[in-house]
Amino acid sequence: MSGSERRSGGGPMEWSGSVAAPWMLVSGGLLAVAFLVLASLFSDRVLVFLGALAGAVALLAVGSVRVSVTGQDVTVRSVVVPPLRRRIPLSKVTEAFARSARPMELGGWGYRWLPKRSAVSLRAGDALWLRLVGGREFVITVDDAERAARAVNGNLSARPPGA
Repeated sequence: MSGSERRSGGGPMEWSGSVAAPWMLVSGGLLAVAFLVLASLFSDRVLVFLGALAGAVALLAVGSVRVSVTGQDVTVRSVVVPPLRRRIPLSKVTEAFARSARPMELGGWGYRWLPKRSAVSLRAGDALWLRLVGGREFVITVDDAERAARAVNGNLSARPPGA
């Protein structure tokens, strides 16, 4: 759970950080093992245990994420399943700020969808809040959210008008 920020040669500000929910990773691993054991013991009923496999994949996929801010976008990518990602172009962001968040205010743990907000919520505490065009919000619980917000806002203010 760390973050780093840099400006590349006077260009856009870049920031990256990661966050993990160890309990999700451990639970996902245990569910995967349970599926393998049950499927091998009861090979004629493998379909019955597919729920355990689906749960394992879901927990492992969102249990650890990498967040990056570039001059073009904010990306949240699964560490375990890198092709699984959410990319938000800066053209869709109106502002960024950091404030604390609790999983229950974001709809729970993991990737959450609410009417006016989506979130990647892996723990309580520091979070990057993005206000999006149209009034929606996207929230990512990640350490060093203040620097992430500063990078997003710096990149927003450096964009030419209308970009």
